[in-house]
Amino acid sequence: GPVMVHHIPRFLRQRRSAGEAKVALLVFDGLAVDQWVQIREHLITSQRPLAFDESSAFAWLPTVTSVSRQALFSGLRPRELEDSIDHTNKEETLWKAYWQNEGGVAPNDVMYQRALHQVDQLNALEAEIVNRKPKVLGLVIDEVDERLHKERSKEDVALWIGRWLETGFVERLFAFLLAEGFSIYVTADHGNVDAVGIGRPNQGVIAETRGERVRAYRSEPLLTESASAYPGTVALDIAGLPANFKPLFAGGRSAFVPANERVVVHGGISVEELIVPFVRVSNVNGAG
Repeated sequence: GPVMVHHIPRFLRQRRSAGEAKVALLVFDGLAVDQWVQIREHLITSQRPLAFDESSAFAWLPTVTSVSRQALFSGLRPRELEDSIDHTNKEETLWKAYWQNEGGVAPNDVMYQRALHQVDQLNALEAEIVNRKPKVLGLVIDEVDERLHKERSKEDVALWIGRWLETGFVERLFAFLLAEGFSIYVTADHGNVDAVGIGRPNQGVIAETRGERVRAYRSEPLLTESASAYPGTVALDIAGLPANFKPLFAGGRSAFVPANERVVVHGGISVEELIVPFVRVSNVNGAG
């Protein structure tokens, strides 16, 4: 399987060459491994006839959406995405470009959709898939990531995920895609972790990209200034990033939020943020 998330498109291309004509990549934005287990156990408890071939992959550092999810959909290292490193607006274009250039799949046969999280969105999604008949499908399910930024602990996030799962969104989406003949692959762009605030660096010295577990600076002097002001932080020189994208990570289980505030965050270098699930979902009889 893929070692890092930007290897995933290449892996799916290989699976298509091996006979999986239709592949669906479901990116659960922000889904940590423990939260995937919660989804899996819900599906097992509800007696869905599904099999799970589970492995994992490394997200990119910093573990923020604009860096790691863009790499995931494009098949590129973040240093090749310098012009869009602080947003995700080019994901659909990058996803289609990969499949056209590397997989020999026409753009009309590649589909991308993001901001999926509610069961009432599935009617329109299913109709579009039936109408367009894509061979390659990329979907972003962002319910977990949206919730992370509203809760104070991973226990609270787990309670919310449990309520969300009761809506039937996941099992309906899986059942539909398998019935349409897709091989389903589930992954995430990063995980998440409980953290405690250590304060916010001076807003006047930070660059455009801000995060609760990481700050990115455009120059070495600005990075050095904040690093000296916050001695517990970690500055890493990461070869795969653009030269003018210099991350400063909050150390331990801390975050760049008001002191002593408890939050659920991502962007940092913990195992929980860095290792994400990579799972093939199929029917128990092996079909799909």
